[in-house]
Amino acid sequence: MSDDKRIELAVRGLRGSFPGAAKWTYLDVAGRGLLSTEARSALDQHLDSRMMDGGDKAMMLSTVELARQRFALLVNVDPSEIAMVKNVSDGINAVASSLPWKEGDNVVLCGEVEHPSNIFPWYNLRDKFGVEVRSIRSSNGVVDPLALFDAVDENTKLVTVASVSFAPGYRADLESIGGFCRDRSILFLVDAAQTVGVLHLDLKQTRIDALSVSTSKGLLGLYGMGFLFVRRQWAERMRPAYLSRFGVDLGGAHEATSSDGTYSLQAAARRFDVGNYNYLGCVAAATSIGQLLEIGSRAIESHVLRLSSQLAHGLLGLDLPVYGGEHGPNSAHIVCVGDTLSDQHDSTSQAGLQELFAYLMAHDVKLSIRRGILRFSFHVYNDESDVDRTLGLVKAWLDEHSIGRPRFRKNLG
Repeated sequence: MSDDKRIELAVRGLRGSFPGAAKWTYLDVAGRGLLSTEARSALDQHLDSRMMDGGDKAMMLSTVELARQRFALLVNVDPSEIAMVKNVSDGINAVASSLPWKEGDNVVLCGEVEHPSNIFPWYNLRDKFGVEVRSIRSSNGVVDPLALFDAVDENTKLVTVASVSFAPGYRADLESIGGFCRDRSILFLVDAAQTVGVLHLDLKQTRIDALSVSTSKGLLGLYGMGFLFVRRQWAERMRPAYLSRFGVDLGGAHEATSSDGTYSLQAAARRFDVGNYNYLGCVAAATSIGQLLEIGSRAIESHVLRLSSQLAHGLLGLDLPVYGGEHGPNSAHIVCVGDTLSDQHDSTSQAGLQELFAYLMAHDVKLSIRRGILRFSFHVYNDESDVDRTLGLVKAWLDEHSIGRPRFRKNLG
């Protein structure tokens, strides 16, 4: 049996676990992923235990460790290099606040394609410590590594990018940027909100020093839960801004053991764990990541890239303005329609795109608008029927409005 056939069968078996994929043509994992019936069942069991018996603390803590271990396995690192956080913003701020900043230091990023979650923390450092925030321009929506490198100097302490931008959905060249930063002892921090769980990422091979991700998108979990990876060599040079018992090495003592005033931080990234955990979020994450591991991130990536390429090609065949055109080396599982990026969120001033969005949503195609352009995004529960149905509806909308396809671009405004 070929690898493609094996992937197809595995995906087909998992699709049935996501009832949302039957209700919708669901192309919006970039907004939030669907929850599986298995994750829902695990959540119900956890809530039943809390409701009827108050919950089993030892069992809850074991679920936290299971979630940590499974995430570590998914990205190929040691579990000690994983901390539990609330979301991407929490993880980014944990890193930002643990470094010894001084006036004149600088951070380099590409603000044009970054989510605000990876911009405001650096403005905060600017206003608190006099840190300079250097923002480069993108190259047609792609982070240009050479432009990043040109912005770096001897005062650069950190470089940060999104592994895949939330719009227009392009990959960053993590390998080149990571190698450049490592050669200069600059911390390389990645916002992986749009990557982990959907695309393959091996942190043993990729030279990323810190990475933050939430579980509500590609990890198919809940809001209010995330993971922070910090490579051991960096983590053990950092002092967390917040500290609680789970960030302290208590040996074999109970978590409530008091201190005589001396303590040691947990090894590696576990020092960033703060207080009690989002146990409900860990239950969902442990279950959903387990499902992803059964198929494997390479297989999932191959599947979603094939679907997104088919959709992009089909939309271009209908003469829609697919941002960036046919799939290329920076393409991911996200396909965007529109000519230009703007600051609009959930709506667009381009009348044709807004009308098409409303039509697709009314016909149960779930997508989103970000940066003023339509955004379609795929995950493991999607298949070719989703692509075919979407293309059929787009064609029907064009025909219904008697818009000649070559003239669609002229009707955007």
